[in-house]
Amino acid sequence: MIAVAKPQIGPEEEAAVLAVLRSGMIAQGPQTERFEHAFAELCDVQHAVAVSNGTVALHLALLAHDIGPGDEVITSPFSFIATANSILMTGARPVFVDIDADDFNLDPTLVEAAITPRTRAIMPVHLYGQPAQMDALLALAQRYNLQIIEDAAQAVGACYRGRPAGSFGTACFSLYATKNITTGEGGMITTNDAAIAERLRLLRAHGMRVRYYHEHFGYNFRITDLQSALGLAQLGKLATFNQRRIANAAYLDAHISHPAISTPRVRPEVRHVYHQYTVRVQGGREAAIKQLAAAGVGAAIFYPLTIPQQPFYRAQGYEVPMPVAEQAARDVLALPVHPGLSAEELAQVADAVNALELVAELVV
Repeated sequence: MIAVAKPQIGPEEEAAVLAVLRSGMIAQGPQTERFEHAFAELCDVQHAVAVSNGTVALHLALLAHDIGPGDEVITSPFSFIATANSILMTGARPVFVDIDADDFNLDPTLVEAAITPRTRAIMPVHLYGQPAQMDALLALAQRYNLQIIEDAAQAVGACYRGRPAGSFGTACFSLYATKNITTGEGGMITTNDAAIAERLRLLRAHGMRVRYYHEHFGYNFRITDLQSALGLAQLGKLATFNQRRIANAAYLDAHISHPAISTPRVRPEVRHVYHQYTVRVQGGREAAIKQLAAAGVGAAIFYPLTIPQQPFYRAQGYEVPMPVAEQAARDVLALPVHPGLSAEELAQVADAVNALELVAELVV
């Protein structure tokens, strides 16, 4: 079976982790500091703060901006649930605005109507590796004195008008096993604000600047040098990984010709790094998944429900109509695009898609 996602781990990663094991310094230490500097350079920002996972990154970014009870954060209804959960963790309220049908990201033309006196931030999601329409969102943030908290979990190495994802505000990345680079579990927060960076470092380590002197309330959200050594080795390969993803996506764009399959739409001003290669299936998506599996091709749905449709959010009264996002949840299907694919496997994916026999399914 050709997997939808497959971590690319080689001898460089093995050697880096083994060196840390042999050093005896396996908790957070010099490798983490090196990883942070390298990540900040990648994103063209002054500071990067490594944390234990992407959800923690979002949570701490909000806390570092003093967002909490009584506040509202505008975000996308079409994302992994951690996007909205991180807002709830602070005591603030997520406010959902529908997405643009072309790029699956927050529709900036709808954001202004959702701004209230309680709004403190906009949290765009660079879904699947394609950056959101940041010019319009930055203009709104400036007009209404709002923070931008980028959910860049899926967008390491992506760019908008030549600027890296992660350089538009306080930004959060996931380094989970299936991401474009991985530390197994892990996250990173980037910022140009030195005060925010310092607060993030305090929050992740029990409020300590000096060991055993606790200036603030804090958490244990640190990363280890084992993970950071793995991340440094992966970071050195990121450009190659992303180029392969882009090339694989271009091959699929050119070779998928099924009339019921719409390949991804990419805005000309962005560099899409294809964390996922997401097509739309016009009818028969479940049948497509079964037929692809029979042909040895993995496929997955990211995401089958919008966040407001999730049982927990419905129970909390968050279920509001999001027609564009809801249609996307019914249509989207991710196909293999990872950098480990061979030419033969890419051809197998395209051939399997083109051979699909689809009949529209009843939508309940």
